[in-house]
Amino acid sequence: MSDEVARDVSAYLAGELPAVESALERAVSRIEARSDVPADQAAAIRHGTTTGGKRLRPILCVTAYTACGGERADAAYDLACSLELIHAYSLMHDDLPCMDDAKLRRGRATTHREHGEGVTTRAAAILIPLAALQALHAARGLRCAEPEARRVAMLLMQAAGAGGMVGGQWVDLLGEGKALGAEELNGLHRMKTGALLAASLEIGAVTAGASDDVRTGLLNYGRAIGLAFQIADDILDATASADVLGKNPSDAELEKSTYVALYGLEEARRRADAEIARAIESLRDPGVESPELEALARFVVERGS
Repeated sequence: MSDEVARDVSAYLAGELPAVESALERAVSRIEARSDVPADQAAAIRHGTTTGGKRLRPILCVTAYTACGGERADAAYDLACSLELIHAYSLMHDDLPCMDDAKLRRGRATTHREHGEGVTTRAAAILIPLAALQALHAARGLRCAEPEARRVAMLLMQAAGAGGMVGGQWVDLLGEGKALGAEELNGLHRMKTGALLAASLEIGAVTAGASDDVRTGLLNYGRAIGLAFQIADDILDATASADVLGKNPSDAELEKSTYVALYGLEEARRRADAEIARAIESLRDPGVESPELEALARFVVERGS
C-alpha cells in the first residue's frame, strides 16, 4: 500500500468513526433504558462495547451499502452497529477465564475483570438477541420491506451462530494444544473471524437492494478479507508486544495453531496478499466500483506488515 493510499484509508476510517460511535452510543443507551436488562449487565455491556477499536465491521457494512446505491443516514449506521454488538459479545466471551483468560483488551482491563465473570457471561449473551432486534429495526428504518428486514436479521444470526462465529470459537477451544493443518485452520477462521466480516458486506448489499451477482461478489470479498484479517492478526500476535497489541495473553502462550506457526512469517504474508487479490477480484467480477472497499481490503493486511 502506497503512503498516499494509506493516508486516504486512514482518513476514510477516521471520517466514518464518529458516525459509528454515535450509533453505538444510541444502541447502548437504548439497552441501558430497557427494564429487562439488569443494571449490572448493562454496565458490563457498556464496558464491552465502548472500549474503542477500529470498528471495521460496521464501516465495511456502511461502505457496502453505499457502494450498492444506499445513502448514508443514521439508520444505516444503526444497522451497521448490530454487527459491532455481536463482535463485542464475542470478545467478552473470548476473554473469559474458561476461554482465553485474557487480562487486557485494547489496552484496558477486560470486562470480566471489571464486572465479574458471571455478569459478563450473561451480559454478552443478552447482546445476541438485542443485536438481532437492532438489525431488524434499523432495516425497517431504511425502508426495507418486511421480508428483507427479517432476512437481514437472519443473516446476522447465521453469522453469529453455530455455523459461524460461535462454532468457530468452539473449534478454536478444541484446537488448543493441537497442531491444526491448513484445511482445519482455514475452516476454523472462516467461521470464527470470517463469518461476521462477510456478513457485514452481505447485509449492506441486501439492505441496499443489490442484485444477486453484486451480493455474491461482496460476500466473496468479505470471506477473502476475513481470512486475510486472521492471517494478519497471527502475524501481529507473533511480532508485536502486548503493549502494541493491547491484549494479553498471546496465541502462542495459549498453544493455539496459527498461520505463522504453520507457514512461517513470509509465507503467511504471501497468503494474506493472495486473499486480498482474491477479494478485489470478487468486486470487479460483478462490476462493483468502490475504491474505499479496495483500500480497506489492503488495510486489513497492512496491519500485520
